[in-house]
Amino acid sequence: MKSTTYIITALLALLILPSCSSSKTVLPYFTDISTIAEGSIPAGDYNPTIKPDDELFISVNSTSPLATAHYNLPVGNPATTGDLTLSVTARQQTYIVDSQGNINFPILGKIHVGDMTTEQLQAYLTKEISKEVEDPMVRVQLMNFQVAVAGEVQKPGTFNVTRSRFSILDALSAAGDLTPYGERSNILLVREENGQRKFVHLNLNSADLLESPYFYLRQNDYVYVEPNKIRQANSKYNQDNAYKLSLTSTIVSAASVIASLVIALTVK
Repeated sequence: MKSTTYIITALLALLILPSCSSSKTVLPYFTDISTIAEGSIPAGDYNPTIKPDDELFISVNSTSPLATAHYNLPVGNPATTGDLTLSVTARQQTYIVDSQGNINFPILGKIHVGDMTTEQLQAYLTKEISKEVEDPMVRVQLMNFQVAVAGEVQKPGTFNVTRSRFSILDALSAAGDLTPYGERSNILLVREENGQRKFVHLNLNSADLLESPYFYLRQNDYVYVEPNKIRQANSKYNQDNAYKLSLTSTIVSAASVIASLVIALTVK
């Protein structure tokens, strides 16, 4: 009778524990404004700046293609000059920013582009080329804008970004959103800045994130979604069970060998 009582008590405890621990993870985002019908938060004005090793697509056109031809890299002739690598295909012309933040641009020569936005570089090139060409059309695009998302998301991976404003919400959406086991209150963002790797923890349950300087991502940012306590407990439980199963299998095998030896010796 006592053993039956112990078994029932143990089963009830197993049923109660998950329900208690699950309350520690709040699934919805921005719970602090979930009951507010309408409001506004300053969006900020953010564009990523150009850094060493960035890859820039730059093309120059005008109503007179011959007038701007010399401002474009020769298509089909990849070349390397000093710190600058020119990667050219029939569809794109790209410049790799050197360690000093410079590129070597046709006709205009060396240009310091470090810490410029693509819009600022486009405006600068348009101004300089306008001295020789009427109404030039300059296009500048950051080609290596990638963001990695890992951890408790549906589709972890590295995502190419084709626009300058890309938020952490955009990144999580690209990764298929968090799984139910993702800890929304502790999202890790790792960023390389000024020769250092910096990190910050973000809380998706709080609307303060919308005003955070880390809301918009930069090229090569790494986002990690930590597993919640339920996932960690399940993982530990599975590992412990696997170890116990392996140990039991080893003991059974050893016992079987010993039994076989005993039987063999007894028969003799």
